[in-house]
Amino acid sequence: MERSVSNVMGGLLEQRYRVDSVLARGGMSTVYRGRDTRLDRDVAVKVMDPHLTADPAFVARFEREARAAAQLHHPAVVSVHDQGVDGDQVYLVMELIDGGNLRDLLNQRGKLPPAIALSVLGPVLSALGAAHRAGLVHRDVKPENVLIGAGGQVKVADFGLARAIAENGVTSDSEILGTVAYLSPEQVETGAADARSDVYSAGIVLYEMLAGQAPYRGETAISVAYQHVNSDVPSIPEIPLALDTLVRKATRRDPGLRPANADAFLSELERVGAELGLTPQPVPVPGTAPENDKTVIMRPVPVAVGATPPSVAEATGPVSKSAMPTTINTGPPTPPPGISGTRTMARPEQPRRRPAQRKPKVDPVEEERKRRKKLFIIWGSIIGVVALLVGLFFWYLGAGRWTAVPEVAGQSETNAVRLVNSADLTPLIDKVPSDDVPIGQVISSDPASGTEVRKNDKVKLIVSRGKPVVPFINVGAEVDAATKEIEAAGLKAVTDPTKDAFHDTVPNGKVVALDPRAGTALKINSPVTLVLSKGPAPRRPVPNVQGKTKDEAFLELQRAGLEPVEATGEDAAQGDDARVARTDPPAGTVLEGNANKRVTVFFVDNREVEVPEVTRLKVREAKEELERAGLKVKVEFNKSNNATVVNQSIPPRTRVKRGTEITIFGL
Repeated sequence: MERSVSNVMGGLLEQRYRVDSVLARGGMSTVYRGRDTRLDRDVAVKVMDPHLTADPAFVARFEREARAAAQLHHPAVVSVHDQGVDGDQVYLVMELIDGGNLRDLLNQRGKLPPAIALSVLGPVLSALGAAHRAGLVHRDVKPENVLIGAGGQVKVADFGLARAIAENGVTSDSEILGTVAYLSPEQVETGAADARSDVYSAGIVLYEMLAGQAPYRGETAISVAYQHVNSDVPSIPEIPLALDTLVRKATRRDPGLRPANADAFLSELERVGAELGLTPQPVPVPGTAPENDKTVIMRPVPVAVGATPPSVAEATGPVSKSAMPTTINTGPPTPPPGISGTRTMARPEQPRRRPAQRKPKVDPVEEERKRRKKLFIIWGSIIGVVALLVGLFFWYLGAGRWTAVPEVAGQSETNAVRLVNSADLTPLIDKVPSDDVPIGQVISSDPASGTEVRKNDKVKLIVSRGKPVVPFINVGAEVDAATKEIEAAGLKAVTDPTKDAFHDTVPNGKVVALDPRAGTALKINSPVTLVLSKGPAPRRPVPNVQGKTKDEAFLELQRAGLEPVEATGEDAAQGDDARVARTDPPAGTVLEGNANKRVTVFFVDNREVEVPEVTRLKVREAKEELERAGLKVKVEFNKSNNATVVNQSIPPRTRVKRGTEITIFGL
């Protein structure tokens, strides 16, 4: 990599792009601050590592993916200005974002508040949604590819580049380990990726923003990849249940249980944010301190022995001459000039000897008593200290190392965590459904309240997440995957063949709906019926039931898979002697699909009616008049609707049975 840097920095790529300082280095490339000398603007230049550019197939894929990414225009996507090859240097020219990336922000602040985490992920999903609609898949969504510029603007980088590198089959160990933490299970197992793979990676990024760390960690890429494939993402304590549920849904191991694409994920993210009242917040730019961070940096000032230290105000500002340390000479005085350092010392005057004083007489008995008393005090003190130390030691082995689990049942999750922490214990949150305990309230603890445990032991708090809610299942999901999702919610999945339905697009045996519908709150272990597809509805011709009774006609239509509906008004059945006059749609019409199953049945009965006079009327008017009377009409000669009726086969005011056919003659 150093060879590449030395070859590129300070030069021009294709006599246009001046390469300046290094912005970032990775396993596959190096990013430089550059200058487009032709358009006179600052740019970011990504130069690929020489071990990749030596492969002509990679260069071709790189150019193809760069062209595809350049067609993606979105305010949250880092724009691709140009790509090219200059000698052995393959490079990409992109929009320059002054600031940092999401990894820098997480390293600086740890986990983010939910409102800020949603404000970061919203633009990311919007950018991914635009890519999915254009048929592009990012394949490498991770904090390093989420850039945060001036003013908190969030943009996504490296669209298409991950695919070019992956297809080349050459990556460094650090690149694998850094990326595998966000790969979906299907990418780990088969290498396949679609829009739902980006949804999984974005869900892992959301988890890391809320929890302060990725859900899966390990010393090798293989150990992390194994966890993606075989373990569900754990819950995040101390965040709202709706947000935790959304993270778990986006990171389901089965792609069919995730949101279908980034747009669907964004819709659910906005819905959860609105439910929780999380308004958009300004995204902090990496490297800037929080507004409430007023740390004063104290500069140490050296002070010599005997000098007076400067005040706090002086310590935080520049050091003046007066504040410099003062040195005090503690050695012998220097001889005055002109006097040699070797001096003859006069003999000191001997002190006058005083007469010795006589010692008083001491009683031996009293001296022994005092000695024994002194020994008693010394040994008593030693024994007392030893006893105290032994008592403290046994207290520590006994009561000092133990504490009781506090009473937390009925408390809110926040209060219960505070009580457990106060008892020198470590709380763990396990959210379970409950029919009786309100959401967010502690049901019990494990170990139970009052149990004596060692300090710093873990105590599991069983927190209610309310009644189980029928989960959202994507149309077309597999039965096994939908069953696992329903059972994970605390409900029981069942099937009922009588409720299965035809569907024009969902294959036979896949889920098309739930009964009750998603979002319905039920009691624990309540049944949820999986409505399965019976495939496309068969072609159903309408049978000819003219002249049959109502019961006969309805039975025949139902056997044909149709829904008979009785006509209203004068065309309704009148008594047991009523017969079917016609149907709508008419007999022989072929109906397809689920929507076209209803057939309206018109009846006529055997009661006599009076034939109306229709001569001198238009043919159209005569037919309407006769049909309203319950008669059938046949037109002869001029059959045009505008022709005039000159005669009718049955004279007016003759009484005939309903359904009798009358011929009219048009001219």
